[in-house]
Amino acid sequence: MESLNVYSALVVLFLTCGAAMATKEIDQIIKDNNCETKMALACVLETFTNIFETGSISNKCCVELVVLGKVCHSAFVKRTLENPLFKDLSPATIIAKSIQT
Repeated sequence: MESLNVYSALVVLFLTCGAAMATKEIDQIIKDNNCETKMALACVLETFTNIFETGSISNKCCVELVVLGKVCHSAFVKRTLENPLFKDLSPATIIAKSIQT
């Protein structure tokens, strides 16, 4: 029984460290590519609403999204999906909507 508890603790530790490492990698991608400086806040909100809720994206924000680039866009989507507030969302649906956007 004690070995089962130790094993369970190791599994939880491994999963927690893996999630933390993934988040650090995403944060590093965002930092290395200056992603947080490439889009106006209004366009960030418009794009977020389009992907995670319902809405459309203006031509102005579409241009900013293209300038932002796929690497930054994907990193932001992945980081948002890791947030516990969005745990009930389907990652496949969100990724499909982000590609469509």
